[in-house]
Amino acid sequence: MTFPGRGKGLRDVYKNRFLLNLLVRKEIKVRYRGSVLGIVWSYMRPLTQFLVFYVALGLFLGVQGSTPNFPIYLFSGIVLVNFFTEALGNATRSIVDNRDLIRKIYLPRELFPVANVWVSAVHFFPQLLILVVVCLLTGWHPSLVQILLVILAFAMVAVLAIGLGLFFGAVNVYFRDSENLVDLMIMMITWLSPVLYLWSQVEHVLGGAFWIYQLNPMTVAVEIFHRGFWGATLSDSQAGMPSAAAIPGLETFWLPVALGVTVLVLLIGQATFAKLSKRFAQEL
Repeated sequence: MTFPGRGKGLRDVYKNRFLLNLLVRKEIKVRYRGSVLGIVWSYMRPLTQFLVFYVALGLFLGVQGSTPNFPIYLFSGIVLVNFFTEALGNATRSIVDNRDLIRKIYLPRELFPVANVWVSAVHFFPQLLILVVVCLLTGWHPSLVQILLVILAFAMVAVLAIGLGLFFGAVNVYFRDSENLVDLMIMMITWLSPVLYLWSQVEHVLGGAFWIYQLNPMTVAVEIFHRGFWGATLSDSQAGMPSAAAIPGLETFWLPVALGVTVLVLLIGQATFAKLSKRFAQEL
């Protein structure tokens, strides 16, 4: 028998999959209640970002000329980063936003951050479908290994969002400044990953300290998406360009490191959430 405040963490989420499904449906309905365009709004942000960055960087600053298939490079990074930032932002607010439900009944509190990550995934997959269609039209030829690595990178980002969402979602109950801190992180994450620029430009600036930049799991995940989508659309001559080079050891060294960092973040997030969740009802 499991008593309130003594749950089994994320294992309870798996055991209560039916409740998770209900929460995901509820979050989607509440988010678009009274909206004319509904879920279409979730595609306006990445589309607007893509157009602004493409015009500013691709055309005005000339990145289009030095980076082959730059629109695909840009969009493949944007869709993944937007999934992460949306998931993290909503997971951070999930406990506070569901205060009425939490005060009335007991259910595994981890359901709320995880449900918000699932909602973000619902928004992500149609965007991914658009990316795949565009890639196919430009000669996409990925290998099975590349496809599997893309799936692994997405799963890693989802787990990272859950880990950080658990941590900040719990802390936010006690310190509402956490929302502002997460908003700052969300604003910075697009620039802390090679979405709008090439990783080689960062290496040129940081030199021997480039490894610090590579410790960011989002850097690794975005580059894997670039390899799986953008890189698989390049011709042999384009693939030989300096701008098309991959981070050395991306798949053999940095991906395992990123997975390790992600698991560590998840463990810290779950431990923090388990400790602080005991007084959620009182604090809310």
